Amino acid sequence: MNDSFDISYYESPIGLIQIKSVNQKICSVLFVEKETEPFTIDTSLNKECIKQLKEYFAGSRLQFDLPIFQIGTDFQQKVWNEVHKIVYGDTCTYSLLAHKIGDIKSIRAVGTTNGKNKIAIIVPCHRVIGSDGSLTGYAWGLDKKEWLLKHEIEHSGPVEGRLF
Repeated sequence: MNDSFDISYYESPIGLIQIKSVNQKICSVLFVEKETEPFTIDTSLNKECIKQLKEYFAGSRLQFDLPIFQIGTDFQQKVWNEVHKIVYGDTCTYSLLAHKIGDIKSIRAVGTTNGKNKIAIIVPCHRVIGSDGSLTGYAWGLDKKEWLLKHEIEHSGPVEGRLF
C-alpha cells in the first residue's frame, strides 16, 4: 500500500480537524491542536470529506457517504464496524457493543478499541457511552463528546431508548 497521505485541515465549530486519505479512502479524521503536517493540494476525496463534515456540523447530514479504511485486528474491525452502524442521534453502551460482536466478556477490549478509532465523527465513537448513560472515554475530550451528542440530539429529534 502506498503510504503517501493526502492531508487536509478543516476548522470545525469545536476545533481543527485533520483529514488524511490514501488510495482514495479516508483513513484518518482527527481533532488536532494545530496544523502539524503540511497539507497537500486538497484532493477531491478530502474536499468531499470536508463538505460532508460541514453538512454534519450544519445539522443537515445524518450519515456519511465516504470510502474509509482503518488498519486493525479482526477484533478491532468488528468493533469499528458495529460503531459505524450506530445511527445519528442515538447511543450505544460498551457492553451492548461487546454483545453485538458476540463476546460479552470483551467490554474492556471494546472500550480500548473504541479509543483507538482514527476516523472521528464518521466512525462515531462519540456515540458509545457507559451503561448508566455517563459519558466516558473520548480521545479528544469529554467536552467534544458532549457537544457532538447534544448537536445530534438537537438535529435528530427523539430517539426511543436513548440513554444520553
